[in-house]
Parts: sequence; C-alpha cells; structure tokens
Amino acid sequence: MTSSTFLKSVALGMLGAALAAGGYVAGTRHAPAPVTATAPLASGDKIDPKTGRKVLYWHDPMAPGQKFDKPGKSPYMDMALVPVYADEAATDGGVTITPTMQQNLGIRYATVRRAAVGNNVMVVGSTQLDESRAEVVQSRVTGYIERLHARTPMQRIQRGAPVATLFVPDWLAPQEEYLALKRAGHTELADAARQRMRALSIPEALIAQLDKTGQVQRQLTLTSPIGGVVTELTVREGAMVSPGITIAKIAGLGKLWLLAEVPETLVAAVQPGMKATAQFAGRPERRYAGVVRDILPQVSPTTRTVQARLELDNRDGSLTPGLLMQVQLAEAAPASHLLVPTEAVIQSGRRSVVLVAGENNTVRPVPVMIGREHGDDIEVLDGLSEGQKVVASGQFLIDSEASLKSALTKFSPSTESKPPAPPKPSSTGATSAEAQDTHDAHAGHGAAPKATAPLHQATGKIEQVSPEALTLSHSAVPELKWGPMTMDFSKPQPNAFKQFKRGDLVRFTFRETDDGYLLESVEPASGGKR
Repeated sequence: MTSSTFLKSVALGMLGAALAAGGYVAGTRHAPAPVTATAPLASGDKIDPKTGRKVLYWHDPMAPGQKFDKPGKSPYMDMALVPVYADEAATDGGVTITPTMQQNLGIRYATVRRAAVGNNVMVVGSTQLDESRAEVVQSRVTGYIERLHARTPMQRIQRGAPVATLFVPDWLAPQEEYLALKRAGHTELADAARQRMRALSIPEALIAQLDKTGQVQRQLTLTSPIGGVVTELTVREGAMVSPGITIAKIAGLGKLWLLAEVPETLVAAVQPGMKATAQFAGRPERRYAGVVRDILPQVSPTTRTVQARLELDNRDGSLTPGLLMQVQLAEAAPASHLLVPTEAVIQSGRRSVVLVAGENNTVRPVPVMIGREHGDDIEVLDGLSEGQKVVASGQFLIDSEASLKSALTKFSPSTESKPPAPPKPSSTGATSAEAQDTHDAHAGHGAAPKATAPLHQATGKIEQVSPEALTLSHSAVPELKWGPMTMDFSKPQPNAFKQFKRGDLVRFTFRETDDGYLLESVEPASGGKR
C-alpha cells in the first residue's frame, strides 16, 4: 500500500468517526426526555427553567402524599407530574388557596371581631293556666246537689256567679226552732238559737233572709270566688256531698303561665328573674312582656329540654291556655365576646375547627372552643384572636373529596394517618377516571369507623412498595362487588411485609377502616413472580 492510499484511508476513518460522534450528540440532544418518575425525593434545590422559580418537588394532584424529585409521568394516572414551588407551598399543615381556586370554589373570608352581645335565648313555649291562682268551691255541710249551674269543665264563669245549689236537711230544725222562739218573744233563747245556727255553718246571709221572710231557708247556693274557667267539676246533680268535698275548681285568666322549652345545652344561660318577650302567630304585632319565675328541675327524656316557667299579664283576656308562642329571654347587661360566622366553624362531633388564613394565600386548621350562637354568629371562647381572617364558606370544597372527614384529615398537621393514593388503571382496561370513580365508591369517604369490619381475601401483583402502603393489582372481590383494579392498601406498620418486592404475586387479606383498607396478612401466591 502506497503512502497516499494509506493517508486517504486514515482521513476517511477520521471523517466517519466524526460523523458518528456528531450523530450521537444530535440524537442525544433531540431525543425525548424520560417520562418515568423517580419516587424517592432527593435533597437539593431545583429551578424550573421555564419560570425560574424554585421547585420543592413534583407530585400527582390526585395523590399529593407521594413526592418526586424529577418531572415525569405519574405512576398513578396517565398525566404529567405537577411542580410545587417554594413560594406557594403551604406550611404548618395548611394548604394554598390560589385566587383562581377561591373564585371557582366560592370561598369567602370573614374577620374575627369582638362585640358586646346580650345573653339572648330564643325558644318556644305554650301557655297554661296559673295554678297558683286557682280557687276551689267546697261544701262545709252534708247535703245534696239540687242544681249545678256550672255543668262542664273549661266553662267560663264570672266572679260571684252560682256554681251549685245544695239542699241541707240538717239546717231545717235549727231554723224552725229559731223562728218559734222569736215569735214567742223569747229574745234570749232566740239569740242562743241564732248562735247554734252559726255553729252549724249556716251563712249570715241565709240567717238574714230567714229574719226577713220568716220562712225556713232550704237551699244553699255556692258561688265562684274569682272570675275564670272551671277546670274541675267533681259532682253531678243529686249527688251527696259532705264537709271538705270539692265541688269545683276555678282558675283565673288574669295571669297565665308560659312554659318555655329550653334546650339542656342552654340551661346555664337562663336564670330566674330574666326578662322575656313573647308573641304568637295569631297576633304577631302584639308582644307580651314577662319574667322568668322558675326553672323546673326536670329534663324531658323525649325533647331533652328544661321548662322555664314565665308569668304573663292577661288582664285583657287576649291569651288562652294552649297557645304556642315564640319566646326571647334576655339579660339586661350584654357581655363582650369574640364572634365568627356560624358557618365558619366545622364541627366533627368531637372537636370544632376553623380554617384560618395565613400568608401567601395559605389556610390552616385551628381547633377552637365555641360558645353560644347569636343570630348568624357564634362565640369563640378559645383558639382565635381578634382581627384574624377565617374561611366563612367553601371549607368542604377546599378538599378534593368534599367531605368533612377527609377535609379534617388532610388539613390536620398530624401525620398519624394518610389517605390512600388513587388507584392506577386496572388490568382489565378501565380508564383512570373509571378506576378512580370505582375506588371512591368503595372507599366510603367520610364514613364512620368500622370497628367490626369483616375480613376480605384476594390475590394480586405488587406494583409499588412504600413505607405506608402496597400498591396491588388485585383480582375481583365478589363480596364487595369489586372488579379487578389497582389500588393502595395501607400497612399496619412501616416495616411490615418488607420481604416482598415489586412484581411479586401475593395472596392477601384486608379489612375496611375509617382511613381506607388495611392489610392484615400478605403471603406469596403460587407462581412467585411474573
């Protein structure tokens, strides 16, 4: 080989190597970026080249608990991971509410304010007869009812009106003796006979009538001592009565009782002597003033209320027993309290929480102790200070599950329990949305804890392992009406089932809890890996 031929060969070789290197560089530069996300979050600052903002981590909005250190495709859903920037991340267990989210969810804020409010209680009650002003009509002698003038209960009767007319046989002989002595001119004996008639309970009016007419008085008419209604009538015409027997009971209408039903939670706020204002639907323009007279020491087992007895003036007769009335009880001196809108308080049964607005459009949950309601506001006894901003509406929509239980779990700073991540598309070809809908339907968000939940069994393949859960593509579970799907099952402990890895075929048992589905046991299935 000549030298010129050798030089040509070397030049061609070098040109080919250069073209290969250039092709490799170009291919690397224009090749698509990897789309697989890396699960563990690495330390170090990351800058978004598009915006220049510092990125804390990337995550799937449908599974915010899992963080990734690089962009890519979500392992849960068919979507790209979303960056979380340092300048908008919430702290102290809070979440960020962007202006767009605020507008879309209709979120409104309110300011914690201090105001002087009276100790007002709005209740309902019914009017009753004033038993303390009732009078009885009794017989002091033995006799017979010749005539009843008041014949039915609840009959109105005037003061001095006749109630019953008695025939008293024992009064005839003393009267005849008195008349005989008087006609005979035995003045002293006649006076003694008059005293005996008085001893026999013969009224002075009847003795005067005896002197005037000179005839024996056979009948005694009993009259009503007050005006009102006959509440009791214990005899009929022709009946025999004896001393001490009550013939009728009469209750006055000049004053009525109003028995207000006070809920047992508000009993401490009602005291004797409180002023009251009452009205009823029949005369809404008329207001009746009264005073709390007594708090009855008894709680109704059906309504869980305590009765407050009020006294109302009814001299005009506009009220009748049995009226249903609205009652407002109020103390004279108002007290200063911190107030927030009632709708701003989330009550879960065991605690009350208010979402407080912070810096950088964040909100965080604050447990509070609440007091009594005053119209549309409620007292805050502890947990807030004057001037703070709280979320007044849209609290439940802030959480993606739109339920009280999941909202409080997500917002709580505690990390004792985490909601399970959404499922991946199932092996049967269901879309991500269908799998998510199926999972939500089975998960029972917001349900009460199932203390005696049954144990279920299935087989599946481990898709992912994390300290909190195993992601399993499992078979159908007929007793739960589940088809094949991919979803997360929580571990009882972070180090549980550490012998299993991604790709293992397992047979597992689980039960439903208030935080999702908890694994009870995991065993290798026949076939090992696939």
